Amino acid sequence: MRAQPPPPARWADAGLVSGEAVELDVRAARLGSRVLALLIDLLAQLVVALLLSAVLAVVLLLLQDVVDGALAGALQTVLLILVLVGYPVLMERFVGGRTLGKLAVGLRVVRADGGPVGVGQSLTRALVGVAVEWPGLVLPLLSWAASVTVMLTDPRGRRLGDLVAGTLVVHTRGAGVWRPLPPAVPPLLAWAHTLDLTRLDDGLALAVRQYLGRVHQLAEPERGLLGRELWAELAARVSPPPPWAAPEPAYLAAVLAERYRRAAHRLGRTRAVTATLWPELAPAPVAVPAPVAAPPAMALRPAVPTQPHPVRGQSSPLDAER
Repeated sequence: MRAQPPPPARWADAGLVSGEAVELDVRAARLGSRVLALLIDLLAQLVVALLLSAVLAVVLLLLQDVVDGALAGALQTVLLILVLVGYPVLMERFVGGRTLGKLAVGLRVVRADGGPVGVGQSLTRALVGVAVEWPGLVLPLLSWAASVTVMLTDPRGRRLGDLVAGTLVVHTRGAGVWRPLPPAVPPLLAWAHTLDLTRLDDGLALAVRQYLGRVHQLAEPERGLLGRELWAELAARVSPPPPWAAPEPAYLAAVLAERYRRAAHRLGRTRAVTATLWPELAPAPVAVPAPVAAPPAMALRPAVPTQPHPVRGQSSPLDAER
């Protein structure tokens, strides 16, 4: 199937090329998505730190006779390193280059050539991040400004840790634009109401749904050929035939819209029966405030019929009664 020209180059800006010298449609993660993932990771690290701190407090309480202040401080330092460095390294190692924040946002760390990230690269990213990015142990304010500047100026949105480790953060979800299904042509709706859809199975309906949702991505003559094949298969299962000639996508959209309409009608009847048999399962009605009664002076008077104004050149209906 031949598709239309690919989307603009701004969508595939990661610069990754496959072994067949084909540029991959992969987007590089920018500052906004990466900051959102960082905030989620900070929340996860806070939870991990609280749990480890509770465990460490219990251990120190049980071993208070043999643990002095220096050892307690060393254990707290190890805990901090585990949270700041161990969390991203272990997550990227066992979850395929993703942390909890990257999983939620749809990001992934890969090598600069698109391969899977290694433990050494993850460790380098984490150490550089802790030192000069977040929390930034070396000149925090200056390092934060430098990190943001590097991410905004780099063509692929990489931070200092990515530049040192030779990695890249990319989106794992497509950037396709949502498009609604083509609407049914109004002259075909009356014909669609009379159709017998008992032989239309879910598989064929799903194929029609996918074709109509992606018809804008296909190019001629494949688009027309696939539409004619689907309509030929659909016409053999529905009756009566359409009253006049129209493009095949118009027939498909009308049949699919009628199928959805009948399904919604059946669902409404089922919910009505359920609400009758089990009222406690029905959603509670929304309380509507009672209308405020008008004061006596503002009471409405009954309407008095007035004589309609006749159209010029025609006699009034009341004149005909006289």
